[in-house]
Amino acid sequence: MKPIRIVLAEDQAMVLGALGALLALEADMQVVALARDGAEALAAVRTHRPEILITDIEMPGLSGLEVASALHGEKSATKAIILTTFARPGYLRRALEANAWGYLLKDKPAEELAAAVRRVHAGQRVVAPELAADAWSEHDPLTERERQVLRLAGEGHASSSIAAQLELSEGTVRNYLSEAMSKLGAGNRVEAARMARAKGWL
Repeated sequence: MKPIRIVLAEDQAMVLGALGALLALEADMQVVALARDGAEALAAVRTHRPEILITDIEMPGLSGLEVASALHGEKSATKAIILTTFARPGYLRRALEANAWGYLLKDKPAEELAAAVRRVHAGQRVVAPELAADAWSEHDPLTERERQVLRLAGEGHASSSIAAQLELSEGTVRNYLSEAMSKLGAGNRVEAARMARAKGWL
């Protein structure tokens, strides 16, 4: 029987290595590539066309959710499983909207991850049960563009830098930030980013 081919994406080298070693112990699984950020993950999936992508959410550049969304937009056959420390309903909801097939927490035993990979490979969705009930409890008010701008602002980028990265004018960036701050009731961009991140909206 052909093994389930997996790409792993995680920006912490020790966690990435440990996950790769654990999954390599499974006779029916093969880790074909390791990625340290979202762009690497997307490139690895396009190159290797694995059955499964296991990705963290918060990584440099593209987030795991953005990678899952990009693959969905490309009609990729690779099924994304989000593996994260963040037990935030907002993240889960965005993962489901990005057509992720799984959402699991890192504090679970390795056997649960392997079992989830097999279930997703078989066409089942797998969601951490402690989050499932809360996934739709609170509306995310941010648009995708507001989210991108706010995430970069939260990382300390100035409006000019954000404008250059997203190919927008500085005035447009300021408008997006102002709108996001208004929606969140935040006094400044840093507070707005912190509030949105705590909700799982970034």
